[in-house]
Amino acid sequence: MGDRQKIRLPKSSYELVIILIGTSHPGNLGAICRSMLNYGYDQLRLVNPTCDVDDIEARNRAKHAGSILDNCQTYSSLEESVMDCSLVVGTSGKREVGNKTVFRHFTYPWEFSQRIEVFNGKVALIFGEEGKGMSTEDLDRCDFLVTLPTWEGYPIANLSHAVNALVYELHKNRVLRNQGSDRSIPDIVPLERSISENLRGILVKAIEEMSYSLPGNEERKNSFKNSLIRSIMLSMPTEDEATRMVGGILDATTALQFVAGNDEWLSKRRRKIEPGAKED
Repeated sequence: MGDRQKIRLPKSSYELVIILIGTSHPGNLGAICRSMLNYGYDQLRLVNPTCDVDDIEARNRAKHAGSILDNCQTYSSLEESVMDCSLVVGTSGKREVGNKTVFRHFTYPWEFSQRIEVFNGKVALIFGEEGKGMSTEDLDRCDFLVTLPTWEGYPIANLSHAVNALVYELHKNRVLRNQGSDRSIPDIVPLERSISENLRGILVKAIEEMSYSLPGNEERKNSFKNSLIRSIMLSMPTEDEATRMVGGILDATTALQFVAGNDEWLSKRRRKIEPGAKED
C-alpha cells in the first residue's frame, strides 16, 4: 500500500521530530521509519548513528517509508539536534525508586499526547541507544520524560517497539479529535457506536415482523424476538450496520411469508417499516 503517499500527512498544531541517539541496528532504524509513516510523521534526526541509512536491511525494513531515510538529518550532538525545538522530551524505561524517580519525573504516553495536542511549536521526542537508553546527561537536557507502562518485571522495550507505541498514541489523539474533518483521516471506522431513536424503532419493528412470520407457537416467536433484539442491541450497532440488518431482516421475512403461503409477502414487500405502524 505504498501507492497512496500523495495523500498529505495528518495535521497537528505541533511539529514532531523523532531523534535517535547512537542507533546501531539498521533493522531497528528501518522499522522506526515504517512506524513513523504509518502514523503520519516523517521528520527523523540521528545523533551519532553507528549504522548507515543506506544499509540494505534498513531499506528493506522501512518498506515504503524509505523517503524518511532519504531526508533524515545527522548530528554530532544532542544539543545541536534540538536547537530549533520548543519542547524537548526524553524517553526511558528505567524507573528506579528514590531520588532517581524524582529526577526522571515521568509521564505516560497518553498524558504526553494530551498535553501537546494544542502545543504550537516543534517537539523533539528522543530515544536512546539500543541496550543502553539515554544517558543521565542526555536525560538532564530534556524538559520532561515519557515512559511506557510496561511490566515492571521486564520494563525495557525494543527501540522500534517503543517508537511505535509513542507515535501510535500521538496519532490516536489526532484521530479522536480530527477524524472526518481532516482529509488524511477519513471517517471510515466509526468513533461512536449508536443509532437514532427512529432507526432503533424500525429495527425492532422489522425483528418483530420476522419473528411473527416464523413457524411455531407464540412462546417460540416471542423468545426468538427478545433474544435477537437483545443480542443486536448488546453489540451496539452503528447506523450503517443497523440499516443493513433491517434490509436483510425484511428479505428474510419476505421469504418466510412466501414459504408459508402468506399473501403479505406480495402486498407489503416494498412498504416502508415505521415504528409503531398499525397493521392493515
